[in-house]
Amino acid sequence: MTGRLYGVGLGPGDPELVTVKAARLIGEADVIAYHRARHGRSIARSVAAPYLRGDQIEEPLIYPVTVETTDHPGGYAGAMADFYREATERLAQHLDADRSVVVIAEGDPLFYGSYMHLHKRLAHRYHAEVVPGVTSISGASAALGRPLVEHEEILTVLPGTLDEATLTDRLASADSAAVMKLGRTFDKVRRSFAEAGRLDQAWYIERASTARQRVVPLAEVDPDTVPYFSLALLPSLGGSEIPAPVPATEVVESAGEVVVVGLGPAGRDWLTPEVQAELAAADDLVGYTTYLDRVPINPRQRRHASDNKVESERAAFALDLAKRGSRVVVVSSGDPGVFAMASAVLEVATDSQWADVEVRVCPGVTAAQAVASRVGAPLGHDFCILSLSDRLKPWDVIESRISLIAQADLVLAIYNPASKSRTWQVEKMRNLMLEHGSPETPVVIGRDVGGPYESVSVVRLADLDPSVIDMRCLLIIASSQTRLVERAGRPTVFTPRRYPA
Repeated sequence: MTGRLYGVGLGPGDPELVTVKAARLIGEADVIAYHRARHGRSIARSVAAPYLRGDQIEEPLIYPVTVETTDHPGGYAGAMADFYREATERLAQHLDADRSVVVIAEGDPLFYGSYMHLHKRLAHRYHAEVVPGVTSISGASAALGRPLVEHEEILTVLPGTLDEATLTDRLASADSAAVMKLGRTFDKVRRSFAEAGRLDQAWYIERASTARQRVVPLAEVDPDTVPYFSLALLPSLGGSEIPAPVPATEVVESAGEVVVVGLGPAGRDWLTPEVQAELAAADDLVGYTTYLDRVPINPRQRRHASDNKVESERAAFALDLAKRGSRVVVVSSGDPGVFAMASAVLEVATDSQWADVEVRVCPGVTAAQAVASRVGAPLGHDFCILSLSDRLKPWDVIESRISLIAQADLVLAIYNPASKSRTWQVEKMRNLMLEHGSPETPVVIGRDVGGPYESVSVVRLADLDPSVIDMRCLLIIASSQTRLVERAGRPTVFTPRRYPA
């Protein structure tokens, strides 16, 4: 026994009905396995998507046959036996490599679930744990708003694949009942309800708890519209006094939205009340790991952290969550519209698939404003903001802009001045500025402003040492009108609002 195997129930379809334990295990797993048909997406994966890290190994277990015929010599049973043998071997390889494997399943993994076939083959060889989930029957009862059973009533659960005579007999004697596995069996199931004299009491529930949920009297359903993920429900007669749902109406969740917020440079003191309110109301939080860690954990919310170089992927993920009804907040440091996620989200949102997803932007205190405030008001007149990173734009463009800014005599705030891989840009920038400005020009160097390692200093442009600059720094290079004075023994920098005649 090495790796651990988990059979994890996801509930009836709403990602918010995934249990806290299931969400934790999905997020921690090395391997995520799920069943799907050859022609279609995995419903289980779509439900679990908000809890996936993005760097996990995925093992789609593709059924060899669903509703179609098979030429396997052993027929359907033989094809499925071979499928589970091969799936077992694939998962065993991960378990032997000491990886944790989570097999996700709709509803409850041991309630008419495919996971049970893997559990039978692996549980005696590895540490195996089953995490129960909300069943589709519970989801259907909640959607209908009627109790399943009361007092001494007995709930009967039947597969629609039973023969018609058996179904009729069981339904006739049942206090309440749920018939699973509809789809192709629907006509037979409805006839059985009618023959048992229970059709007028029965309901049809489709895709319970999802945005495509439908609740209709069983007698009114068009057989050609019935998917596999539906069931027929005969609720407790004790709930008959409860008003019935409006027939033939589709229950649709309200559309979600994406709100891109700025956290400011550091800490709660820099958050605006507007941003605090949006963070508190969110269903899902999406962002670069370092920035997401600054948001206090709320057990109700799902958190989706990622690397800082996947802005477009992060934006698409957030928009997709919102499309499915979630209220999503994308977090940025500083202001989201300044070298941050607002632009990335809006650019990706131009794709027609997200045309109906609302995107809002909530501003935050920028790093430039924070650094400026520590020394006075160097941004008091016209100023420019420039990123020194050449990861998304060529250096010759940056170089040209630096020269033009220096010639225009604008105060310049510089973001992303240096990193471990970019070590020469600060020196190049300093030399370009010196070609058009005075060596005495004040330069403000702010590092980790608002954070525990804050430091702010003012040096001459000629004395700017590139070796002390890193990605935690922001530079403000003064104009010819900017003044440096000393107040209470500290340097104060400000740019007068009035320009000399």
